[in-house]
Amino acid sequence: MNARIGVVFRPDFHPDTLRETAAAADRAGVAELWLWEDCFLQGGIAAAAVALASSETLTVGLGVLPAPLRNVVTTAMEIATLEAMFSGRIRVGIGHGVQDWMRQAGAAVASPLTLMREYVTALSDLLSARSVTVEGRYVRLADVRLDWPPQQPVPVLIGGTGPKTLTLAGEIADGVILDSRYTATTVRDALGHVTSGRAGRDDTAFSTVLFLACGAAQVAESVGPFLAAGVDTLVFQPAGPQTDMPELIAATGEVAAAMR
Repeated sequence: MNARIGVVFRPDFHPDTLRETAAAADRAGVAELWLWEDCFLQGGIAAAAVALASSETLTVGLGVLPAPLRNVVTTAMEIATLEAMFSGRIRVGIGHGVQDWMRQAGAAVASPLTLMREYVTALSDLLSARSVTVEGRYVRLADVRLDWPPQQPVPVLIGGTGPKTLTLAGEIADGVILDSRYTATTVRDALGHVTSGRAGRDDTAFSTVLFLACGAAQVAESVGPFLAAGVDTLVFQPAGPQTDMPELIAATGEVAAAMR
């Protein structure tokens, strides 16, 4: 896919600023706005709906929803609803969730990797209008099919950092989401695990999304090295809740315009 540039709306930003952030990103020509769901801040699905409704062309990424907190059927229904109203503008990422938070919420599982495999497989099948019957360790469905499935593919990505999770992303997902711990050099190692998981897959559609914590002054200089390292969607993450979002959006929009 062509390289894309986006920004992050952090869940520790006040919720009432999301609408203007999404509208500003849309006006600036930024391709994507990414959200994530941290306990116990903001709900990712609700935030995605607001961001989509507040913009015209913006793609909204959910990166990530913690699998232990959400029944996979509920997630599929919510994503399908958003896709029906905002077709082609949603990407969803699934993660393990922070384990301390999962234990607080009474949702932790003994094998997060097993849950991830079962969850992403079932979610992808449900969003592809398949009838799903599965008796897994954590995901158990009996002849479940969405009445209003998406009319076009909705990419399901996996977010994570460990080698096993990265390999699993390459094996079963439509993409991988990497957090801001990586440099342009170390991201190549992470993508090596993803590539090993993709060995033997016939399909070619796969996206590599990377969140990069930085300020507006660092945006332009960061794009080239990360795209060269194999990232196709570079999403600029505010370094903290005090970051000047209008300034970051403007800088990202200028880079997006130059790339076009």
